[in-house]
This record gives sequence, C-alpha cells and structure tokens, in this order.
Amino acid sequence: MNADTPHHNAELALSQRYLMANPWVIQAITGFLSAYFMEHPGFRVQRHFDEPTSGMHVWICEIPAGLKMPRLLKRLQADIPACKILQPDEPASSPPRYVIDSQGE
Repeated sequence: MNADTPHHNAELALSQRYLMANPWVIQAITGFLSAYFMEHPGFRVQRHFDEPTSGMHVWICEIPAGLKMPRLLKRLQADIPACKILQPDEPASSPPRYVIDSQGE
C-alpha cells in the first residue's frame, strides 16, 4: 500500500434489532471484513466496538479512495440474513455510517 494513497473512513453498524435476531452475525461480519482486507490490502478495520447509547455494534473502516462502500455492502448482504442497509443523514464532517437493520419495520 502506498502511503500517499488517499483513504477515508466509513462506519458499518448493526442495529440492535438485527443483532438481537442474529447474534452470530458479529462473527460473520468480522470474518468477512478480514477476508475483504486480503482482497483489498488498502482496506482495514481500525476498530470495532459496542456503542452503549444506541445498542449498535460498530466497525470503523479505513477505505482506499478507489474502493466503494456500496460494493462491499452488496457482497456482504449475500453472506448474512436478509437485511436493509440505511445511511442516515449525517454532517459532511462525520464519516458515513451504514446501518444494517432488519427488513421489517
């Protein structure tokens, strides 16, 4: 990886509702992201944690400029139970957060 290659951060989060219905998904997504790193060495997970205020589980990812998060998410959706992915409106100064949630309202 070239140190001069621009990167940006994005967050991937599991809603509490989705997590309660599919608790094993944390391990599945962690494994998927590790494998994705092997395919795209510029991609990496900076950290992952439980967010007590929202009940979400969050991964903070460093993404090379040429890699598109929607592409990663589409591949991920093929490996986990049915879900919808939401991107809440956030200020431009914040990293985008993609939330994996149950399909039902």
